[in-house]
This record gives sequence, C-alpha cells and structure tokens, in this order.
Amino acid sequence: MKKVFQIEQDRLKPDRAVDAIKNELRKYAKREKKKELPNKKTMYWDFDCKFGKTAELATECTFEEISSKLSSVVEDGWKECYVEIMAKAVDKPIKEEEE
Repeated sequence: MKKVFQIEQDRLKPDRAVDAIKNELRKYAKREKKKELPNKKTMYWDFDCKFGKTAELATECTFEEISSKLSSVVEDGWKECYVEIMAKAVDKPIKEEEE
C-alpha cells in the first residue's frame, strides 16, 4: 500500500481523520496477515514501512511507530501524509536451545 492520506477534510475533523487512517492501516495489516505463507511453520508476515509528509520526505519506520507518528501530525499542522506499507514473508528467528 502506497497512499497519500488527507488530514484536513470537509466532512471530518483532523483528529477523526487520523483515527480513520489508523483504522484503515490496521485493517490492511490484518488482511495481509491472512494471506498464504510459503511455509507456515518457519515464516511470518512482516512489514516494510515508510512515513512522511510526502513520498520524497518519507523515512523508514516500524508498523507500530506509524500510529504514534500519526498522532503528532495534527499538532504539526500537516494537511496530508504519505504512508507506505509493504508486506513481506520473513523467516522466524531460530531459538537456541539451552544447555
């Protein structure tokens, strides 16, 4: 998902628009995690994320950090924000056995 979200909208206050964006991102992540993995036993879904005012200014972050960054968008006075989330299948870390 690569999308520019509008913070200032005619029908929503900025705080409610941010809540709607967060909800849409959570629904997207949930939908992506339901997809079939190449190997369910050794893999899980992870996300490569970017967040910023525009696509050029976007910086890498974790999926969890997007929520906290979105909360500060209203205070900073942004009119829109860019969010990029790419799902990828990742191998689970190997647990080392204790001796």
